Amino acid sequence: MNIISLPVEFDNEKIDGRFRLVNIAAQRAKEIASGEKPKIPTKSKKVTTIAIEEAIQDKLEFLTGEEAIKAREEAERLDFRRLLEEKKEVETEDLSELERDLKIYIHEKEQVEPDRPNELADSEG
Repeated sequence: MNIISLPVEFDNEKIDGRFRLVNIAAQRAKEIASGEKPKIPTKSKKVTTIAIEEAIQDKLEFLTGEEAIKAREEAERLDFRRLLEEKKEVETEDLSELERDLKIYIHEKEQVEPDRPNELADSEG
């Protein structure tokens, strides 16, 4: 079986408790599941096990205390929706006129398509 035996021993100077270890490992497991490569050589297959091993071996960077509070405040100040809209605008500006027209055509076609099969069924029956 490919699982870490608990209780896990970790450096209390770096990680101040099991709850913190679980949070760090959970965030890292999401990253690994999204396609990031493990930072350590391991025989483990499960992303959670790999994440815990990385955290125990001090291969992950994380913030605690005042640094974490400041980072969260800065992240909350950022307007991610605005940034995404700006990115979409830049992507649209790079398109040629033909590509813009095709995007509009495809968008309109997608809106009409769902009703179309029903129309065909009504005319056949």
